[in-house]
Amino acid sequence: MNILLTNDDGYKASGITELYKALSKEHNVFLIAPKENCSGMSAAISLRKEIEVKEISKNIFSVDGTPADCSYLGLLSVIPDSIEMIVSGINLGANLGEDIFYSGTVGAAIAGRRLNYVPVAFSVTSFNPKNLSFISEQANLIVNQVSKLPNDKNLLVNVNFPDLSNSKLNGTKLTVIGKRSTPDIPDFIRSNNSSKFYSFGPSGKLLPDQMDTDIQAIDDNFISISILDYNLSVDASKRSYYREVFDCE
Repeated sequence: MNILLTNDDGYKASGITELYKALSKEHNVFLIAPKENCSGMSAAISLRKEIEVKEISKNIFSVDGTPADCSYLGLLSVIPDSIEMIVSGINLGANLGEDIFYSGTVGAAIAGRRLNYVPVAFSVTSFNPKNLSFISEQANLIVNQVSKLPNDKNLLVNVNFPDLSNSKLNGTKLTVIGKRSTPDIPDFIRSNNSSKFYSFGPSGKLLPDQMDTDIQAIDDNFISISILDYNLSVDASKRSYYREVFDCE
């Protein structure tokens, strides 16, 4: 399988480096990833800006742009081969709950929804993981499992790993996206004349009374697999109500 491998941590990050090694044992992998860390960029593209693409070595490219830039450049220009699947990660740090809305890891994978196989985004809960080699091998197994899914153009698979060895892992759970409370108040850093400088911290805590969430799975030492549906139109059964609200045909 021809795989476009990308991330938002940068092409030198340990997560993508280990995953490249694991995937390359079975697949034809093209690594095209940001020159620098681009966390939190979601699916943003560098609209009408000059983007530098540098070939680092055979099948490995760095992009002076966003994670989504990497995906579209790889699909449409830089890589001559026909790509069958986009794999994004392994991100250093979890992408759980509503983090998916601003995650560059997930944002980079979105471009792959029209390919032969459903795209997949991988993250690990630690920023300095100790079990990347094992996790990368597990990620390769999951990629092979994802390739068996029906060819649904609206799906994306989001996977989060606890940073655990095989002996401490409790298994894998199919999960839903956990809903969080209001994000933490931004940290005030300093002021300079009329300007003030802030930094965003963690997302809010998991709201109560939820079942089978990705956040709970990680807390219980399971690998979390969430199937995201990017069919953004409202369900057909609800359209008659909205037609009445907006007085339209």
